[in-house]
Amino acid sequence: MADAAALITASRSSPESSDAANLSLSISNTFLPTAQLRPQSPDLILLSTDLVFFYVHSQVLQDASENGFHTLLPAYSPENEDNCPILSIPEASSVLNILLHTFYDLDCAQYLPSFATLVRAVESMQIYGINPKLTIQPSTPLFTLLLSHAPHVPMDLYSLAGHHDIEDLAVAASAHLLSFSLPRLTDAAAQRMGAIYLKRLFFLHLGRTEALKRALLPPPTAHKPTPGCPLAQQRMLAREWALASVRLAGELRPDISTHALELALLPLAARLPCTLCQNALNARVQNLTERWAVVKRTI
Repeated sequence: MADAAALITASRSSPESSDAANLSLSISNTFLPTAQLRPQSPDLILLSTDLVFFYVHSQVLQDASENGFHTLLPAYSPENEDNCPILSIPEASSVLNILLHTFYDLDCAQYLPSFATLVRAVESMQIYGINPKLTIQPSTPLFTLLLSHAPHVPMDLYSLAGHHDIEDLAVAASAHLLSFSLPRLTDAAAQRMGAIYLKRLFFLHLGRTEALKRALLPPPTAHKPTPGCPLAQQRMLAREWALASVRLAGELRPDISTHALELALLPLAARLPCTLCQNALNARVQNLTERWAVVKRTI
């Protein structure tokens, strides 16, 4: 609560006693009554389950929501102009804080919300009439904040994006799943992301490994026979390349690096007595790594 709210202590006198009792109120650091988030003053107060007050503009919520903020927004009344109605929202302040930042198109990264809290906020959007697919776009702060967790929880992020069909987020998250072992995929994650995004993830892995296998097939280009290296000797290079390719094919991973390919193939030069063959090998490895570097890394 402290990361999203400021603790304000007010003094209250009891009718039965002259002693002053302290009353603690927690008010959002961003959604203060004096915050100038809009030209107008806030006309509505939201109260979270952990008793944090958020001063907001009902029109902002009305414009962003398709269901009147879960039909909680009060009807306009002239009597309410000076007294902000208070609505109790069944959400923790950490979740409500993210939702409101999204409504106002503000960045809440300063509060360092956990990934679990971000997920709860995204799941709550539909309750309050917000479509996550339309709301979480690449240009929004929430998209950037969610994507910052991709290196640590890529499958969870991909499943979340797939579940809500947030394609741009799923595409960005998939780049961090190249090292993921598909046999480890749980039934729950597969069901959550849905059949379409499950298929796209499998095709990403299969497509990359097949692309590398195809790129490995052609041997280095043979040079013109020389007295020191006739055509029969050049077949040694083709044979060594084929054997190395077979070994690599059995260990191929979608995330294998160009450096790993170089480490596996360049040492073949030590077995080649011909400088021209060595040059052909180096050129072939360079061509392979260049082709591998441009193979699609996302769904």
